[in-house]
Amino acid sequence: MTQPPQQPPQQPGFGPPQDPAQPPAQPAQPGYGYPQAPQSPPAAPATPPTPPPSAPQGPGYGYPQQPPGGYGYPGQQPPGGYGYPGQQPPAGYGYPGQQPGPYGQPGYGYPQATVPMQPMPGQPGGGRKFNAQIAIIVAAVVAIALIVGGGVWYASSGKDDDKNNSADSGGTGGEDTKNGGGGGTSAGGEEKAPADPASQVLFQVPAPKVPKGSTTVVTSGSWVTDTVYAKSGIAEIVGYDRDKGTEQWTIDLPGPVCEASDHVTEDNKTAIVHKPAMPTKTDPQSCTQVTAIDLEAGKELWSRTAKSGTMPISFGNVTLSGSTVAAGSTSGGAAWEIGSGKQLWAPKTSDTCYDAGYGGGEKLVAVRKCGSYGQRQLHIQTIDPKSGKVISEYKMDEGIEYAGVVSTDPLVVASDVGDSAGDGSGISDFFSIDNKTGKLRTRISAPGEEFAARCDIITKIDQCSGLAVGDDRLYIATEEDESTGKYGQTNGIVAFDLATGKETGQRADAGDGYTLTPLRMDGGNILAYKRPPYDKGGQIVSIDGGSFKQTTLMENPATESVRDVETRMLPEYAEILFSQGRLYMSGVYASDFSSTEKEYLVIAFGTG
Repeated sequence: MTQPPQQPPQQPGFGPPQDPAQPPAQPAQPGYGYPQAPQSPPAAPATPPTPPPSAPQGPGYGYPQQPPGGYGYPGQQPPGGYGYPGQQPPAGYGYPGQQPGPYGQPGYGYPQATVPMQPMPGQPGGGRKFNAQIAIIVAAVVAIALIVGGGVWYASSGKDDDKNNSADSGGTGGEDTKNGGGGGTSAGGEEKAPADPASQVLFQVPAPKVPKGSTTVVTSGSWVTDTVYAKSGIAEIVGYDRDKGTEQWTIDLPGPVCEASDHVTEDNKTAIVHKPAMPTKTDPQSCTQVTAIDLEAGKELWSRTAKSGTMPISFGNVTLSGSTVAAGSTSGGAAWEIGSGKQLWAPKTSDTCYDAGYGGGEKLVAVRKCGSYGQRQLHIQTIDPKSGKVISEYKMDEGIEYAGVVSTDPLVVASDVGDSAGDGSGISDFFSIDNKTGKLRTRISAPGEEFAARCDIITKIDQCSGLAVGDDRLYIATEEDESTGKYGQTNGIVAFDLATGKETGQRADAGDGYTLTPLRMDGGNILAYKRPPYDKGGQIVSIDGGSFKQTTLMENPATESVRDVETRMLPEYAEILFSQGRLYMSGVYASDFSSTEKEYLVIAFGTG
């Protein structure tokens, strides 16, 4: 990401920077994927004070001071990796050569150095077999660069099985829309503008206390149903009343959550990956447990593991398509039926390729890796979610090491080709693929200095932010530009045609001091979050897919105490869910950094 010319200077590493694993011959760079020690945000009382601040406070365009770090922002160092040459890894949690605390050990959100293998007999392209050379390379890569990413997910309204009730990356959130022509549609959506878009704080959830001896713990995972807002804590998932924030149920887990699917079935079931026990200094534990949960009943359905040879797999991602839970790793992928827990496939020891991860939603797409580092070839496979049979396959150019699934229907994949993005986003190009034939429809160049989308292409595979897909269009946020107004900075959202790869000419401008970030599709419309300038509250807007006219659905309080919390839970570094006039913003990390101010895991807003 580029730093806008008049953006207030930010503290190093504002937000959880991400850094892809490097090949064994290269030292790991700091940044993309390395969580760092968050600072504590100022308190935000449940009832915001009405008097405005006497002086501008908090981050925002035009803000004259450095914005502080805060809860959910484990960043103390400038992000390295992509686009940050010359940066040296800081001492501490998550960096090679350093001694992390028990929650910073390999396994807590890190893929483990086990043997790459794969499932399903009779698979095209050689099936799923073992390759020792890959195992050695993967082990070296993991040893050099431990990978943990901060989830950035968005929720849809309604109850479709892949995107409408969960924290969604924005990409797959548009998979329920129909392909269209021309300049987009104006079909509208389920989210309607209230008579008064001014919101109020509904509730706040205090930050959980981190166990003694640890510094930072991942708290990824949040979902919305018709009755509850559910959020991961430390070794638990809690369901809260959507409006009051009162606890409705708690699912206790034996160990912390590592990853969480952003998809939900029609009957509100989803899946997570977690550790089998609480980590200790001597036993950090691995992310071996795949567990299905019922968000309506507030209970665990089942918990399963899979093995690579004789070793349990530590999974780096988990997703959901239809009734299938699929999890991938550097050791291959496995899948289960969400209702019964029946295993559908698991890694086999007879393949030179392995499923690094899956994109879920309308379709199930595997990112299958073949070959050794530097000679890698990625196979983008649309597969039958019940059998694992390959329906279609697109082979990316050799040498492309990583890819993220932006959307499964239409199929859109992002990659940083030749490490050319230069901004830590993981994206230099988008690939629009026909998932019926496996043929490339078009390739879209998205230079990092121009566009503000991000994908975790290393482990999470289908976690992207700053974009949405719908109506056969890719909607993507631009980087910030100078404006002539009071605050001096703004950006916009533009659209690309997924059939031609060309811009449609549509653009929605954020307005002076604001930054627009697509969250998801709502019918033919794009829902977006507007990050505010220093003296205003954030907004949720609906952008008409045809005219690109914006309608404000929510505007949050501009009081200092509320802004201080909201501006620490921005789309790049937090989970944002909007549904039926309710906005839920939550941190993806908890930390033990002391503060005299109260810290929060969740802040919820509502209109009406």
